[in-house]
Amino acid sequence: MSSGNWVGRRILVVEDEAVVAMLLEDMLIDLGCEIVGPVANVEQALAVLDAETVDAAVLDVNLNGQPSYRIADALADRGRPFLFITGYGEAGLDDGYRQRPVVQKPFTRERLAQALGGLDL
Repeated sequence: MSSGNWVGRRILVVEDEAVVAMLLEDMLIDLGCEIVGPVANVEQALAVLDAETVDAAVLDVNLNGQPSYRIADALADRGRPFLFITGYGEAGLDDGYRQRPVVQKPFTRERLAQALGGLDL
């Protein structure tokens, strides 16, 4: 997917570390995305999904000790693509989620764009 396909796309950012959330926002804005959030916990993210339309999401796997898999399941139920970000890479995902795209922290804008490009929008 070219970066032009991201212009105007609404991307939910779920990240509990403020610095990483700001970095993600900047990178996604550079790609032409519209940011939804960021939100820092599972309950907030699920509330946003009920209230807003999103095209895709970037999910931190670990939100203050709580996994983001409920959010991932809600997105999958809605047919919305997502990717995980984590400091542990693919090994940090539960078995049932290892087929999903994952970007290991720290990451570059290019790596994020590459992972987003692999999503089905």
